[in-house]
Amino acid sequence: MAGFLDGEDLSPNAIERARQAAAGRYIDLTSSNPTHQELLFPDDILRDASAAYWSNRRYNPEPRGLQAARKAIVQYYAERTPALALDADQIVVTASTSEAYSLLFALLTNPGDNVLAPVITYPLFEYLAIVHHIELRPYALDERRGWRIDPTSLRLQADERTRAVLVVSPHNPTGAVQTARLPALRALDLPIICDEVFAAFPYRAATVPPLGALYPDLPVFHLNGISKMFALPDLKLGWIALNDAAHDRFGERLEVLNDTFLSANTLTQTMLPSIFERGRAFTAAMHQRIRESLDMALTMLSGCDVVRVRPPDGGYYLFPEIIGWNDEEALTLYLLKHGVLVHPGYFYGYEQGAHIVISCLIEPTQLRAGIERLIVALSGVTRHA
Repeated sequence: MAGFLDGEDLSPNAIERARQAAAGRYIDLTSSNPTHQELLFPDDILRDASAAYWSNRRYNPEPRGLQAARKAIVQYYAERTPALALDADQIVVTASTSEAYSLLFALLTNPGDNVLAPVITYPLFEYLAIVHHIELRPYALDERRGWRIDPTSLRLQADERTRAVLVVSPHNPTGAVQTARLPALRALDLPIICDEVFAAFPYRAATVPPLGALYPDLPVFHLNGISKMFALPDLKLGWIALNDAAHDRFGERLEVLNDTFLSANTLTQTMLPSIFERGRAFTAAMHQRIRESLDMALTMLSGCDVVRVRPPDGGYYLFPEIIGWNDEEALTLYLLKHGVLVHPGYFYGYEQGAHIVISCLIEPTQLRAGIERLIVALSGVTRHA
């Protein structure tokens, strides 16, 4: 391959072609964009938060990010359960979580190395692995145990070129949360990259623990940002929070990497303390809406004989199995024909049984209408090859 995706077929797949042809005739149950779902962070807070920047505009680049922004993030981790004690030097501000992944792949790996990642994986990870010329080795998640990490699979996938383990908690799209130490993960003695962008939205789990508090002796990099937590994907701000072990081993090198790009803009960093301080009520209200939507969707789907669905530990996705189908593409096209768009499980790399992904971030009346259509469509056929 001469370059990124050179020679790959990038034309729309059958589902995308059908979606384009059905424009305006379906309810979209896939959207994860809060700004499209009537979840808009209060503009008065944003205006007030930006005022200090415009009145005293200066560009003072900081390799790890502005001190005030990093202190606000430190306070956020101090308030988690359990608390994770950090100082400002243990925070690296980035433009996004995607950039944070790229920085960590560059920090921890060389071309030809590998990173362990859950078998059900957000497609972004595959593209970043290609960019950095590394391999993603999938470890299994046990569906029967609520999508917990399979310790045997985790051990078997590691070899002498494994450089890190990627853990998503709450997981996207299964919703699994890592609430306790896993001996197999500790035994690998590898750095952990923990994607916790849905941590603000526990559902069945009481809380979402920062993994650095569960594994204080392992280097843990926590990835998060304001895109999900405050419904602000347009302001583009994320961070990497390093526990003590990660900071001691990798902090200086990561600072150099971030200083190489300095992608996070000064305006949003300046606004961050106010967003944290005044945005809690908005996040709490969004969390409550998500909980009510999950309650509604689970109740509705539990009444459909061909749907097997588990309440997630956290996040805002459902990952139900549809009984009687063995072709997820055919299932997705069938549902689209009946006026509802979902994502098939294989979009996330999972090809056991037939699963679909539903976003419960959808505006509640649309979510209810879409699930009603889905249930009607599935009730009209008991088995489909």
